[in-house]
Amino acid sequence: MFSLQTIFGSGKQFYALLSEAAEGAHDSAQALHQMMRATNRQPALDAFKLARQRERTVSDKISKALVDSFITPIEREDIEALGSALYKIPKQIEKFADRYSLATHHLEGIDFAPRAAMLEQAAAVVREMVHELSKLDIDRMTALNEKLRAIENEADRLMLELYRDIYSGRLDYQQMFLLKEFFEILEKAIDRCREAGVVAYQIVLKNS
Repeated sequence: MFSLQTIFGSGKQFYALLSEAAEGAHDSAQALHQMMRATNRQPALDAFKLARQRERTVSDKISKALVDSFITPIEREDIEALGSALYKIPKQIEKFADRYSLATHHLEGIDFAPRAAMLEQAAAVVREMVHELSKLDIDRMTALNEKLRAIENEADRLMLELYRDIYSGRLDYQQMFLLKEFFEILEKAIDRCREAGVVAYQIVLKNS
């Protein structure tokens, strides 16, 4: 039997669960940056798999809470959309880590750390946006949204530099293919952060 608190609760559990999902996404991005900065760059995939599992668990908890709760602090569709967007971040990062572990010996001399750092920065902004969600502070959220957009624009600029390297003639065909593939996976991970930030921003716009 549901308690009145469950049915008519303040909805704090949704903000807590979304914050947990955002923390997991940031932890995954941080783990990737640390791996790319390591001297030997030996992939330790456990951290990424644990982050993905953590995100899946949180996603299941959000789904259950939506079923159990009669009233939610924001629209159910928005909670589902933000939860889904956050889930996709560690999923994309794990994709990079898994493939990187198979191709490490072909990637010597290629520095992924700067772009991994940008991914970590983007995930940190998303984490902050989700933490700030319950306050519905449009000015604060607008500033964070602009910060996230600036990171995305910088990532796009670095992609242009990447293509310049690819077509420079310095790389063999295999390196060209791998370089393009891995940087595009990282770019998509940053895009996933941007998508989550847009959802959070739109929630505040709608409810402020």
